[in-house]
Amino acid sequence: MAHAPQIKIPATYMRGGTSKGVFFRLQDLPPAAQQPGGARDALLLRVIGSPDPYGKQIDGMGGATSSTSKTVILSKSERPDHDVDYLFGQVSIDKSFVDWSGNCGNLSAAVGAFAISGGLVDAARVPQDGIAVVRVWQANIGKTIIAHIPISNGEVQETGDFELDGVTFPAAEVMLEFMDPAAEEEGGGGAMFPTGQLVDDLEVPGVGTMKATMINAGIPTIFVNAEDIGYTGTELQDAINSDPKALARFELIRAHGALRMGLISHIDDAATRQHTPKVAFVAKPAPYTSSSGKEVGATDVDLLVRAMSMGKLHHAMMGTAAVAIGTAAAIPGTLVNLAAGGGERDAVRFGHPSGTLRVGAQATQHNGEWSVTKAVMSRSARVLMEGWVRVPGDSF
Repeated sequence: MAHAPQIKIPATYMRGGTSKGVFFRLQDLPPAAQQPGGARDALLLRVIGSPDPYGKQIDGMGGATSSTSKTVILSKSERPDHDVDYLFGQVSIDKSFVDWSGNCGNLSAAVGAFAISGGLVDAARVPQDGIAVVRVWQANIGKTIIAHIPISNGEVQETGDFELDGVTFPAAEVMLEFMDPAAEEEGGGGAMFPTGQLVDDLEVPGVGTMKATMINAGIPTIFVNAEDIGYTGTELQDAINSDPKALARFELIRAHGALRMGLISHIDDAATRQHTPKVAFVAKPAPYTSSSGKEVGATDVDLLVRAMSMGKLHHAMMGTAAVAIGTAAAIPGTLVNLAAGGGERDAVRFGHPSGTLRVGAQATQHNGEWSVTKAVMSRSARVLMEGWVRVPGDSF
């Protein structure tokens, strides 16, 4: 029996923030995968090594966590005042499924660098030395991201002394501006607070009724109080990820919150929308030891946040969830704002399992409706490997 040989596709393996993924230029994909659909999904699943019933992604580029099972497709943008279109695919580990419903804020930090190096940004917009401003259209959610990319001798500067908790080594700082981050596209519900309330009573059968702030900003997110679900907000990954009952409870909260937010029409639909919404729990500041052994004091942060991603507690914080945190913190009365001490604020530093992160947001209220002009945070990114990724020619 004849077997199809492997084909090779130009690709770059990059870290962005506390995630990493496989980056492609749209023009480099096989013709069948240059359009959305089954062929593209099948290709990306095979690249990453999914679905894998062993949960290891041994036969692919994935790292068997939500932070390392990611793909990015970039192309020159035809939109006015934008340089590059950025499409993100979150690849399920154990299911034959690619979720296109949201952005990855961490990998957003790598988009500008890849776009410049890949010739997707007009050379006239890249200085010999200084900062290149790359205007990114985030195609999943229909939003603009402004990436400030350091340039040295005409090339992207990746090394530096900027330290990011959750990343072992320092690198160059990349500032990201998430413009008008409240979701309005792709099932975002059209409002920052889709229920019309800053805080709701969320009834979850089998779990109970709890206070929840449900917000569309950066990524649809459901915030609950840690103490309402039996936690302190100082938990690390193993405390939750080793507890199947806890994971099941979080999935129930996520599913019922998604229904209340109008993201799904039936509770069963949550299973086909794994990437969004996110669930996070918040608490007032308290001391804890991070996963790296770093001591985080109660005075080091404004609040504590732990977030779930693809069914597991995230090892740090998703960039999009950080946008949601900063936005909610800027709006008096949300659970995030109250955990941070209440009142008006334009920035917040929160504690996560790997350490701390600062995110800023500018919120205003008009006729009773809240809006946010932008959220700002700093990340870092670098190329880990570049060349070709190989897959069997009949796998898509």
